[in-house]
Amino acid sequence: MSRKNIRLKEKVERLVILDKTGKANEALDPKLDDELSLYLYKLMVQSRVLDERMINLQRTGKMGTYAPCRGQEATACGATPAMDKDDWIAPAYREVGSFIHRGWPMESLIFFWGGYEEGCVPAKGSNHLPFAVPIATQCLHAMGISWGMKVKGESDAVLCYIGDGGTSEGDFHEALNFAGVYKLPLVMFVVNNHWAISIPREMQTASPTIAQKAVAYGFDGIQVDGNDILGCYAAVNEAANKARSGGGPTLIEAVTYRMMFHTTADDPKKYRSEDEVKKWEKLDPITRYEKYLTTRGTLSRNVQEDVKAEAVKLVAEAVERYELHREVDPVECFDFTYEEMPPELAEQREDFIRVLDEAGVKRGPRGHYLLP
Repeated sequence: MSRKNIRLKEKVERLVILDKTGKANEALDPKLDDELSLYLYKLMVQSRVLDERMINLQRTGKMGTYAPCRGQEATACGATPAMDKDDWIAPAYREVGSFIHRGWPMESLIFFWGGYEEGCVPAKGSNHLPFAVPIATQCLHAMGISWGMKVKGESDAVLCYIGDGGTSEGDFHEALNFAGVYKLPLVMFVVNNHWAISIPREMQTASPTIAQKAVAYGFDGIQVDGNDILGCYAAVNEAANKARSGGGPTLIEAVTYRMMFHTTADDPKKYRSEDEVKKWEKLDPITRYEKYLTTRGTLSRNVQEDVKAEAVKLVAEAVERYELHREVDPVECFDFTYEEMPPELAEQREDFIRVLDEAGVKRGPRGHYLLP
């Protein structure tokens, strides 16, 4: 069969509500009320301030390797608030704003990247999974939750985040295949930030867009400007409403850019140009939204300064709680991997305890070692 006899849907709808100057398309603007509009702005600012502080914590040796979200705040801060409270969220590992919106304490996010298992404990009453660092595994978790919802006859939906690099993993395609076959209430939100570590977007797939992959699985796909928070909100809101009403899944590709390194262990100067980064800096999602809110009369210079000051204060308080955290026993890292601890691991555990005792590490009220 010749290619000309195979019909391919190579173009998908692209949604842009706020252009790069912050001007809204009046016909598409969801015209959110002032309270929600300002809240989305606060969420992005808090995400960025926390992001910057966590990089500093890592650089000063107070936290482990970290994956920053600078430049793509509009994706998490626009998409998750578009979901209902009882909907489930399955994040990847840059969705800082999503966690904050769903009530996770900021220090929990620092705990996670600091290596504390407390960072994986969801906020009470929050249907929001922890960070998923293994690439694309959260896709199957999200699909499974949405499948369970349908089996139980629930009218909720699931939002799953994944990066463009994760779309090359089998878990992504398996999740979409099941979601399409069973018409599951799943919204797959691909954050296309152009680089999966050093692999560019064009090396992930030969498809002109990632959104069009939905066609092969039998449901809708749409591309949205990932630096347009209103576009992200509107796209997810529509997809979630469709999912809850039995309309099946949707694949959304949000085109944005990772302004920083992949993680604090990465050097992006080895694989991308400064000119490319500078081009995307001019499309900053926070700056774009500030222009929109200012034109609308929702944001003044004083309000802008107050939002930034509040974010700095909240982050500083979270960091303080993190640095005072001493309720973790380092010996526990040996205890929860095997039902019966192998002899060689038990020997290492005893050696570790001996080293701690010889170093004079103090114990707390529960008998656990207090980290210095």
